[in-house]
Amino acid sequence: MSLSSSQEQRFSPLLRQVTSHALIAVLSVALTLTTLWAFPNLQIFKRSSLPSATVPMTPTVETTAPPTAASQKVAIRSFVSAAVNRVGPAVVRIDTERTITMRAPDPFFSDPFFQEFFGNDFSLRVPQEYHQRGEGSGFIIDPNGMILTNAHVVSGADSVTVTLKDGRKLKGAVKGVDEPSDLAVVKIDEKNLPVAPLGNSKDLQVGDWAIAVGNPLGLDNTVTLGIISTLNRSSAQVGIPDKRLDFIQTDAAINPGNSGGPLLNEQGEVIGINTAIRADAQGIGFAIPIDKAKIIEDALARGEKISHPYIGVRMVTLTPELARQSNNDPNTTMTLPEINGVLVVQIMPNSPAATGGLRRGDVITQVDEQVITTAEQLQNLVEQSQVNHPLQITLQRGEKTQQLTVKPGELRDATSE
Repeated sequence: MSLSSSQEQRFSPLLRQVTSHALIAVLSVALTLTTLWAFPNLQIFKRSSLPSATVPMTPTVETTAPPTAASQKVAIRSFVSAAVNRVGPAVVRIDTERTITMRAPDPFFSDPFFQEFFGNDFSLRVPQEYHQRGEGSGFIIDPNGMILTNAHVVSGADSVTVTLKDGRKLKGAVKGVDEPSDLAVVKIDEKNLPVAPLGNSKDLQVGDWAIAVGNPLGLDNTVTLGIISTLNRSSAQVGIPDKRLDFIQTDAAINPGNSGGPLLNEQGEVIGINTAIRADAQGIGFAIPIDKAKIIEDALARGEKISHPYIGVRMVTLTPELARQSNNDPNTTMTLPEINGVLVVQIMPNSPAATGGLRRGDVITQVDEQVITTAEQLQNLVEQSQVNHPLQITLQRGEKTQQLTVKPGELRDATSE
């Protein structure tokens, strides 16, 4: 069928438009196929917004990034709560009662009439008694009821009551007390008790976490958090020179009633026994290293006495600078050798040091050929010695070097005199 000239003129633009659109479509398909061939991983199709369109499942992608706290609010607990939950059931409250007897003047004989009649030298005192109550903390170290606490918590107590975490109150019996180390063991008649896990205080470093658990000020089950601020703080520095201890110092709050309670590391292991606070300190407390308690806890549980050798001197660390400063003082009573050592400032009467010939002003420089430079070093060496086993002491007396032999005695015998 042939078209007239006028018809060809009318349909020619339409034909060209259709041909152009067809050519564009062919080129678009060719370009798309070429792109897919060149980039097979390229996603050019998006999810369909039509209700009937099939939406592909999103694949699960594993990641090594740690979960955020917001996404784990229920599952994640702090290390503090985890540590307390581990040890808390083994922490106990200890209530004590002591009968204190004192002699006070009888008001009847304080009357001026009787004083005038019998004379001012007359005094008649009658005994008075009162009950002193105390409280502290402790923790169970044996499932059969052995409890570790401080000696000053239970020493001299007429009665001891132990309150468990579940509220049960049981009568406690003091099995052993060691005053120089301020440690004691109390026994309750109960079985299958929770036990506090013991750590190692020798592994501690300054800056480690410290968690104090106990019953301060009568507030049961109290937890405070801090760090280990210093290690090997001597008892003399703490202000209790009668003790034979090097303390753990912490800024975890320790208050009256915390005594005997555990100091924990971040794993919930006992690293110390909370024992002392200083009245002039702010935010500083002290604990007995648990390694010290491990050495004597079994002996205390058996009721045995703990041996503490002593020689009977008061001493301070001496350095050339301190000696020079003392020698330059016009009021000084002695001239000190300007050396490193331990200066003897006082000798106890009838002590091993007095018997061995030590004098005030001597500077000890060696013990059994071991160089001594600090008072703490000498104290530890004597503590580790044996009663009546001679120690060879080298000292500087004035300008002369001398050697003496001193046999340590038993501290318990000295304090009982």
